[in-house]
Amino acid sequence: MEIGVCAGIEDLAKAERLGFDYLEPAAAAIAALSGTEFERVRRQVLASRVRCRSFNSLIRTMQVVGSEANLDAVSMYLDSALERCRQLGARVVVWGSASSRNIPAGRSSDETWEEIKRFLQRAGEIAKSHELVIGIEPLRHQESNIINTGAEALRLVDEVKHPNVKMIIDYYHLRIENENPDILVRAREHVVHLHFANPNGRQWPRSADEDPEYRRFFQLVKQIGYTGGLSIEARGTFEEDGATSLAFLRSELR
Repeated sequence: MEIGVCAGIEDLAKAERLGFDYLEPAAAAIAALSGTEFERVRRQVLASRVRCRSFNSLIRTMQVVGSEANLDAVSMYLDSALERCRQLGARVVVWGSASSRNIPAGRSSDETWEEIKRFLQRAGEIAKSHELVIGIEPLRHQESNIINTGAEALRLVDEVKHPNVKMIIDYYHLRIENENPDILVRAREHVVHLHFANPNGRQWPRSADEDPEYRRFFQLVKQIGYTGGLSIEARGTFEEDGATSLAFLRSELR
């Protein structure tokens, strides 16, 4: 298993110096770079030991549901963005992006669900062409009004039935939604990535006594034979939290 951290490219050297296995930047930020800026970033990443194994924040300013959605425009964006992610070492691109998928006013959850499925079918094909996987991220209800649990993400994966559309589990969202960590076992064939934070304030994790469910979660991760990436996505700093957090996670996951 590889341990990474969600951060911008500007933190690549810090992640490398502390011994993280990879960096997880925002796909939307990479997509917004000019050609010259992206080439500079690409050279910087390829010169480093650390690659961008995964990306988050896939879509920031576009919608995939409702009357504002334009899947042709979204597809053009994805084709360009995912190619850039691939060049920086990506295997998985996480789709949380609540603003892109939230149920619009006046539209039913069933209608939105079907729109999301259509988007994911198309996104899966684009991801396949770039040898990437889209990971659906469940988000707590305070951030998103649809796909709040791993069980819902698993249902989507089962209904979309695309080999390049899978799911992730974010420990923070799982705990806030009070979902049973056994979802890891139920979804074991489809979980391609993990996010992690201390749910008490969404901080960088530092010790086993922070949360009573840590031990069970880590046991299940090992039980299912998970071999993907686990990214810290939390409030904190490399300087104050990086070394301690990385050592803690490696100890728990060995």
